[in-house]
Amino acid sequence: MQSGAGEAQGRLTGKVIVEQLLHNMELGRFEMQYSILVPCIFSLYLHREDYNRLTGVFDLIREDARQALGARLEQWNAKPLSLGMLRSSRQRKPYRIACQQWVFEFFPDTENTVPLGDVEIHSDLNETPQPGYHGVKTTLIGREPTAGSVTGQVGEHSSTRQPVDRVYAEIRYRDDSGSQLFLMTQDEIAIGRGGDDVAVNVALYTNDEVSREHLRLRRDPAKGRFLIVDKSMNGTWLNGKRLKRGVEEALPAQAEINVAEVITLEFEARS
Repeated sequence: MQSGAGEAQGRLTGKVIVEQLLHNMELGRFEMQYSILVPCIFSLYLHREDYNRLTGVFDLIREDARQALGARLEQWNAKPLSLGMLRSSRQRKPYRIACQQWVFEFFPDTENTVPLGDVEIHSDLNETPQPGYHGVKTTLIGREPTAGSVTGQVGEHSSTRQPVDRVYAEIRYRDDSGSQLFLMTQDEIAIGRGGDDVAVNVALYTNDEVSREHLRLRRDPAKGRFLIVDKSMNGTWLNGKRLKRGVEEALPAQAEINVAEVITLEFEARS
């Protein structure tokens, strides 16, 4: 979880920076059919005073960060098999990075948007931007990230601001690959196991009681609400009530969605 504004008013330390890198990596997980990628390219923006004060220890912070992120990756890959996994003949997805090594670039905030004591982190899966993946941007104090962005080349700094994808809702759940967080930035998403011929936005790694495309969530911008529709064989429950297949219903701002009585999705709309 991100720290509160009060903590950011203190002295920024290497320990805080590494903790925020771990937080950013967790939010930046990108699920594929057979594995889960995590960011390995990180651009860190600091207030000028913090940047000047810490310049001499950036290499040491990088060394600590590589150890911490590598250890977290090993921890995720070493998680014991869940009961759901024991029922499934498929292997759980491994976590990995698409780079040769972790890359951390530090930049002074030239736009005067990063407060003293804060660190803004932009991450990517690798040096080449990935289709459908726009990276993750986090801050220590939970403010909207506004610092300049990094282009496709590692270390190449651009003062041009890039628009930040708005997050309409978040979905938390646990499948056979572990705890997951999906940030909904589109007006409509498909949820299910997916497959070579079935594209889904939220790929649930579990047994075949969950349909390849199990349900859909839709945002209605005109009315400011969300809708849900079941498209499965084994059912979807909304706050304990089974949905009628193919019938779209209103989705509350906070809801518990049970998928085939196998996986529970915790849905929360963002204002």
